[in-house]
Amino acid sequence: MERIYVDHAATSPVNPKVAEKMLEVMTNTFGNPSSIHSFGREARRIMDESREVLAKSIGAKPNEIIITSGGTEADNYAIVGIAEAYQHKGKHIITTQIEHHAVLHTCQQLEKRGFEVTYLPVDSTGIISLADLKKALRDDTILVSIMFGNNEVGTIQPIAEISDIMKNSSAFFHTDAVQAFGIYSINVNELGIDMMSVSAHKLNGPKGIGFLYVREGISPTPRLFGGEQERKRRAGTENVAGIAGFKEAVLIAQKDMEDKQKQYKLFKSMLLNRLTELEVSYELNGSLEISLPHVLNLSFPGTDVEAMLVNLDLAGVAASSGSACTAGSIDPSHVLVAMFGKESERIRNSIRFSFGLYNTEEQISRVANETAKIVKRLTRN
Repeated sequence: MERIYVDHAATSPVNPKVAEKMLEVMTNTFGNPSSIHSFGREARRIMDESREVLAKSIGAKPNEIIITSGGTEADNYAIVGIAEAYQHKGKHIITTQIEHHAVLHTCQQLEKRGFEVTYLPVDSTGIISLADLKKALRDDTILVSIMFGNNEVGTIQPIAEISDIMKNSSAFFHTDAVQAFGIYSINVNELGIDMMSVSAHKLNGPKGIGFLYVREGISPTPRLFGGEQERKRRAGTENVAGIAGFKEAVLIAQKDMEDKQKQYKLFKSMLLNRLTELEVSYELNGSLEISLPHVLNLSFPGTDVEAMLVNLDLAGVAASSGSACTAGSIDPSHVLVAMFGKESERIRNSIRFSFGLYNTEEQISRVANETAKIVKRLTRN
């Protein structure tokens, strides 16, 4: 039985060209980039070239890129770093109720330290109200952190409009773009983004590497201390092979970005049309129009999420109930709760399908067919 992976929003398979580049670097370039001899200089060259590619991919300068261990560290660095560095200007932070836990749990920790956090609500499609944001902004607001595209339902926030509103505020604007980077072309200057978190493993790069973009002139307090790596902003010997793999993944993603968007949108329509043909009852969580092309979250009335996932897995289909960070947890999705309320049946019967490398039209047809069989069996029982 062919196993079909439709959980790319959780993590994605490493592109073979990325793995090849990483193996080459691990085998031939083992020097410490901080060393002044030829082995170190060669590692430093790879670091510098990779940083240039990462910066160029978002319209930034190389010195505005801080290499991290991934999206979680980048989110923590941005939020706690700004809180500690600028608390003399205020201790108020604004975020949303549907952020990744790397943002939400970090904000909750800051609340324990005396900071005040406003969690903006969302509508039934997962979008914040710009009026709510305007109302929430205060003179003592130092940071607004709103994700680019949601990892569970795919909803894209109005980033440019948020940036426009914040032009009248002294607060910094951070966005978690982990799910959107590599799918969409993002220019931090055009969008008015001050800080942005990115992770390689969502775009067919290696796990354990990411970056935080920090606009020149902004100085969040470092989270790690030791050596003088990353211009004294993040201590620790650099993961040279991981950074080289990250660069390769970004270059590959840039080549076929529009084609991927079209393909994933096709997969969405194929899956939905096939379920409709098979007379399966479902409801869309989020929006088809204002959504990441590779994320599709569906509610299947009369089913149970755990039974659905187990049966899908037995049928060879790897899907998800939402955030990978809460896999195995019986807690309902905080994203769906924010969108529909604690009493909604959707928080107990929703499945996320997310597409990526190696998925084919034939696979998506089979995913729809297997899903239909399972839904009908569970609702009949």
